[in-house]
Amino acid sequence: MSDGPLILAVPSKGRLQENASAFFARAGLVLAQGRGVRDYRGAIAGVPDVEVLFLSASEIVAKLASGGAHLGVTGEDLIREGVPDADASIELLTPLGFGQANVVVAVPQAWIDVRTMADLEEVAADLRARHARKMRVATKYVNLTRRFFAERGVVDYRIVESLGATEGAPAAGAAEIIVDITTTGGTLAANALKALEDGLILRSEANLVAAMKASWGSRARTAARMLLARIAAEEEARTTREIRAAIAPDRPIDLGAFEASVALPYGPARGGELVLRCPKDRVFAVVDELLAAGAREVTVAAADYVFRTGNTLADRLFAKLH
Repeated sequence: MSDGPLILAVPSKGRLQENASAFFARAGLVLAQGRGVRDYRGAIAGVPDVEVLFLSASEIVAKLASGGAHLGVTGEDLIREGVPDADASIELLTPLGFGQANVVVAVPQAWIDVRTMADLEEVAADLRARHARKMRVATKYVNLTRRFFAERGVVDYRIVESLGATEGAPAAGAAEIIVDITTTGGTLAANALKALEDGLILRSEANLVAAMKASWGSRARTAARMLLARIAAEEEARTTREIRAAIAPDRPIDLGAFEASVALPYGPARGGELVLRCPKDRVFAVVDELLAAGAREVTVAAADYVFRTGNTLADRLFAKLH
């Protein structure tokens, strides 16, 4: 096993690059391209033993699949489509909160009676009987389509690989239906298409991904642990809130009542103050409970980072490597 630096592959352009850079920056990890935007190698400011590769989406997937990069930022749809043994060779460490889209099966809106995958079998049979040909499915997601159709028992079809705008294939006469990615459904509707009720193949978003086939030497492991500690600290700070409640000395609050909704109760502090942390979406419910239990004043604050002695992201990664 070589003891080289950690290789991090990130998108090289567009909105994905902007979002990826912002994600790392929030964790105190500033991506820097060597000699400017035309240089496809870079580093993370102030962090040793990390080499950043700025690549296209398909190149990132290829690098992760081959072990040419240790970590990468890419969509789950591309991983599931491009890496046959994804569950064994790839670890999806954490979703990043951007690049959300769904891979769906869509048919013409004019097919009023076609609502589910089961209805496609009738369409395929009708095409075979009337026109002596298979139902054509236009898609860039060949592997995802084949797996999904097989699971649903749809077998009488032919894939037409799409190199351009997939949603235009039915109108152009190149295919009867499509499998494509959509965010709001607006593009499907604009092309007189509709997603099947049970045609959702995958809910996808950008993920931080680790490659099991990479050469994880000591330098790469040390750098990964540092990066993942910062990312986990920022994520926990972003998704939790610290609550401080002033408590009357003669009216202690039973922490047991908050176990279901509060994470990491710190217990009573000096001066009759109770300090708690809870999920962001539970803040107001917990405040109401504290006030009802006798708290005199409650304040809520967000932290920049929440570091722990343990690192769940790194622990999961290295456990799978072992």
